[in-house]
Amino acid sequence: MNIVIQKFGGSSVSDTDKIKLIAEKIQKRVLQGNKLIVVASAMGKTTDELMKLAKEISAKPDPRELDMLLTTGEQISISLLAIALNRLEVKSKSLNAFQAGIMTTGDFNEARIKNIKSQKIFDLLEEYDVITIAGFQGINEEGDLTTLGRGGSDTSAVALAAALNAPCEIYSDVDGIYTCDPRLHPNAKKLKHVTYDEMLEMASLGAKVLHSRSVEIAKKFEITLYCAATFSEVEGTYIVKDNIEQPVVTGLSVMDSQTQVTLSHLPEDYTLIHKIFHNVAEEDLNVDMISLINDDKSLTVSFSIIDESREDVESAVHHSLKDLQKWNISYRPGYSKLSIVGVGMRSSSGVASKFFGALQHIPIKLVTTSEIKISCLIETSFKQKAVELLTIAFDL
Repeated sequence: MNIVIQKFGGSSVSDTDKIKLIAEKIQKRVLQGNKLIVVASAMGKTTDELMKLAKEISAKPDPRELDMLLTTGEQISISLLAIALNRLEVKSKSLNAFQAGIMTTGDFNEARIKNIKSQKIFDLLEEYDVITIAGFQGINEEGDLTTLGRGGSDTSAVALAAALNAPCEIYSDVDGIYTCDPRLHPNAKKLKHVTYDEMLEMASLGAKVLHSRSVEIAKKFEITLYCAATFSEVEGTYIVKDNIEQPVVTGLSVMDSQTQVTLSHLPEDYTLIHKIFHNVAEEDLNVDMISLINDDKSLTVSFSIIDESREDVESAVHHSLKDLQKWNISYRPGYSKLSIVGVGMRSSSGVASKFFGALQHIPIKLVTTSEIKISCLIETSFKQKAVELLTIAFDL
């Protein structure tokens, strides 16, 4: 049995005309001898609209009831797609998370998949050519519906691929993964292959083609991913374990809406630094690009956050330092984070020299590095120029 997992994003199933076109696309694969598991997101902006309805009733909706509401969007998509397929005489059946046996942790709004009862799906594929399955959702031990959070449909698709030991194709309005966002760099090159590690870095740094959770699953189970445009025959990008033709730097990612937070006049007490970041983490907030300066028996800590987390970070910091009198906190919004990524950096020298050489006339506020990444924080007003300089320096 030749099984393929396909996932279609919300923009791809935003109306019934598109759903009919997708059904025809699936029909061609079935006629080629494939059995398909198709995961669909909610139509268009349905999830946002459902969330808006909930917020009109309550500023803080009950998490369980919110998940019950939000999961209806995907069920509409998969049932319409199954109807379209059966109309084309492609034998199809739709399943929600309960019927598909997608078991999750008990966390409403942000559940994680624990396991998938795959035997039922295998059995159904003996009778049906296509099984459409609701993405973004699962069932916890109590039998309640849960949602998987941001990127949940990608996660559903890749988890099913792992459970069924099948390749996974992700279709959206983007025709692959590029060396840089084409909106920032019109001459960006589409990549034929990207490694799991590179895609993980790029996803965490703002690349919106795939969510990092789905890439983590693909890496763990060595699932080949393929990303392409839904309504185009242009070849997309494969995400694989190793890339034989590995460039030193694969891509450049840009993340806007960054704020630099600086805490100054702190006592020379490193347990206090631990307390600050512990309390920030307890609020499920991420900080990045940390700089620590010890100057004249006082500490200055600087780090970057996304703009929208400022109030929560401020609350966590004030809670940490409530027993101190003389300290200062400042916020500087209007920053962007630029990152170059490449597995080839592990074995190549001179990458940092080339990076900082390209940006020598642009003020850099913070820097962070890993084996396969260099990131810097700059004012957003310098972003476009920095992108041009880095794409030239690394031939992106």
